[in-house]
Amino acid sequence: MRRFFFITILLVFATQGLQAQKTTISGTAPGAEGKKIILVKFSDLITFEEIILDSAIVDSTGKFTLDHDLAEPVYVSVSIDFHKVEMFLEPGREYGLIIAPQDYNNYKEINPLLQSQNLQAEIKADLDDLNIQVNEFNAKYDQFILSNFEALYRERNKAKLDSFRVKVSKQFESSTSPYFTQYVRYKLASIEQLTQALTQAQLAKKYFIGQPVLYENLEYMDFFNSFFAKYMTVTSRILHKVDYLPLLKGPEAYDKIMKTMNQDTLLKDVQVRELVMLKGMMELFNTTGYPQEEVIQVIRTAQSKLKFAENRTIAIDMEKHLMNLKPGTMAPVFTLTDLQKKKVSLKSLRGKPVLLSFWTTYCPTCLTQLDIMKTLYEKYKDRFYFVSISADRDFIRMRYFLEQKKDYSWIFLHLGDQFHLLKDYDVRSFPLFVLIDMEGVIYKYPADFPESGLEASMEKMFE
Repeated sequence: MRRFFFITILLVFATQGLQAQKTTISGTAPGAEGKKIILVKFSDLITFEEIILDSAIVDSTGKFTLDHDLAEPVYVSVSIDFHKVEMFLEPGREYGLIIAPQDYNNYKEINPLLQSQNLQAEIKADLDDLNIQVNEFNAKYDQFILSNFEALYRERNKAKLDSFRVKVSKQFESSTSPYFTQYVRYKLASIEQLTQALTQAQLAKKYFIGQPVLYENLEYMDFFNSFFAKYMTVTSRILHKVDYLPLLKGPEAYDKIMKTMNQDTLLKDVQVRELVMLKGMMELFNTTGYPQEEVIQVIRTAQSKLKFAENRTIAIDMEKHLMNLKPGTMAPVFTLTDLQKKKVSLKSLRGKPVLLSFWTTYCPTCLTQLDIMKTLYEKYKDRFYFVSISADRDFIRMRYFLEQKKDYSWIFLHLGDQFHLLKDYDVRSFPLFVLIDMEGVIYKYPADFPESGLEASMEKMFE
């Protein structure tokens, strides 16, 4: 999974020492006054589960400050609503982030999966900052690929790659950043894989066997994910012959799979073998024909049996990622505003099942389904909470619409600035219906529309 960020970098000399571990981002975001700005990193670079490091409200003058204690360089994003800029942070540094003026309220519709975009921003940083080095290298790398793709891909011209490697080495020889050195190394490794300059075994020996696992290095993990994609079932000369279905059964499934993987000489490093196993489990989970419950059980067992703490963390992230919104898992919580501007939380609705829906006033299908839902409400209002969340940008738009619909007498809430909720529930289109049991656990996601099967699911909840 490659990620690119487009930023203009202003070079300034910082006067702060590099011993402090607290890293600070101060800046301006004209047009975002009163909005929340969030600093996020990935918990790991396989599942890409997000962790919020800090958040703040952009003040009335457009200024903000974010900070976090860091032990090593990390790849992060700074977001406002569903727009973001991505960058690297190093421990003990101070950054200035000047976000270009923008009208954050010019969207009638709200859908972060369709409307998310990069914020145009300038980073003020030290001359030797990692962002500067990565940006300069990426520009040269992209130009090299564009100019030599035919020679690299079709002609397998290894000499061109060697020449480029020497040129890059000379240009950045003054860099003292281990992160950057490894970033370059593994980005160039992807060209070696492209040109087939080395065999699979040679690549593994050069870049993985006996090498440290760089969990936070974007390019190391990008190359790892590419090299070991479908490794257990397709690309491994040993493991692709294995029938994993019988191995997945029974309480010893984890041990049997790890023992089988030990037969592959390219996985002699335990740390790498564990990580490849986890990646393979995630791929099996998403492959038709493999029992998801048994795959998840292997991942759960791995959470306590893996030898390396970083891999155990990834196993925990992986279960969360794969089981997100599955029946039997906790529904993402929320606290939103109703028509009377009172706060209503999902937790406050315990005791009865919840029929949750996401809708907008500009969605014709939503309005049709809401009309049909009136009948369901009259029939089930004593047995269910009906909760409809409007994703209209303006509260007044929802309120005006509902003032015309006096017979819509269930709970209506407004999304407000809680855009993350659309991501939490993976709302890709409107309307979306979800059935949640009385303990806050997902019963069915997505649920059927009121016109086609929703009532049958509601009845089944009481069988």
